[in-house]
Amino acid sequence: MKILFDNIIFSLQKHGGISVVWFELLKRILNDSDIDSSFIDIPNENFLWKDLDFPANKVIETKSTKFPIKIQRYKNPRIKDAKGIFHSSYFRTLMSPDVANITTVHDFTYEYYFKGLPKLIHHHQKGNAINNSHTIICVSQNTKDDLLKFYPKVKEKQIRVVYNGVSDDYFVVNQPDLINDIHFVPFGLKEYIMYVGDRRGDYKNFKMVVEACKISSMPLVVVGGGELTKNEQLLMTQSIGSNQFVQISGLSNNQLNFLYNNAAWFVYPSAYEGFGIPILEAQKAGCPVICSNLSSISEVAGKGACIIDNISALKIADLLLESKSRSELKSAIIKEGIINAARFSWDLCYQQTKQVYSEVYKENF
Repeated sequence: MKILFDNIIFSLQKHGGISVVWFELLKRILNDSDIDSSFIDIPNENFLWKDLDFPANKVIETKSTKFPIKIQRYKNPRIKDAKGIFHSSYFRTLMSPDVANITTVHDFTYEYYFKGLPKLIHHHQKGNAINNSHTIICVSQNTKDDLLKFYPKVKEKQIRVVYNGVSDDYFVVNQPDLINDIHFVPFGLKEYIMYVGDRRGDYKNFKMVVEACKISSMPLVVVGGGELTKNEQLLMTQSIGSNQFVQISGLSNNQLNFLYNNAAWFVYPSAYEGFGIPILEAQKAGCPVICSNLSSISEVAGKGACIIDNISALKIADLLLESKSRSELKSAIIKEGIINAARFSWDLCYQQTKQVYSEVYKENF
């Protein structure tokens, strides 16, 4: 199969969920002799990109790669005599009679929560990619439902649901002494709450986590999501105290795994996610999860989490306090979480994506 992969996402973000998905896909593509792969790729500062080794003769230059990334991201590449499948990491298509486009849709955050020009531009580009694709891959059933809601003209037979995976770098560490050797957080074993990822947008409900920590008198470890803003620092200082929170970025999977292992709970109160990889990371590492019952979150978390309807800071805090006197509650959630996380893997994700490639290729070439 001849497939051209568009690595534009690595230039759009230094790290993030879509980068992780694309990295895991390409890592396997580069070692798959069944696929004649080539890549649209330019040097960038993405943390994952530097771990991929693209053969020089497989990297294709296009006129669009000469533009600044702010322009390039919206320009569909043009390649003379292109033939085969074109799969972009972020809503670009290759218009040619001998090309079948595949688009991956991760979520509809812009459609639900953004306003003004950014929403219009994003929705236009996404719609253009969807409407000009032979097949659309959705990362969850909820994302598929959203796709059919916002683009009702898309035929359901064009859509494939392929779940994301979770890295084997996350696992239960059965050496307490090793866990206690973590020096990059100032809190003890099973003392703190973890929050991972983006905090922008009210739908992420970061303030809810801070309030829950305040009510339950538990410290907070914030991972990723960029540097804390002045407002975020002020919020946490006034709510839980300056010595009761820490924010960490640039962690390796190994370091993050130890943080999950060491945490009392992982709290994921987001009102909307296309998938929610951190849920699986925590579950696989044996960290109990508290999350909302919205969008794809319960679909991914399964029975391995405390799923809260109409989630609030008070409900989260009640669970945190209850678990201190009911160890069996946490033990049951941890056990179910490990079982649930086993449903997902990047190898399975890749096998199912490759099957989509095979179906599209046989139908078109």
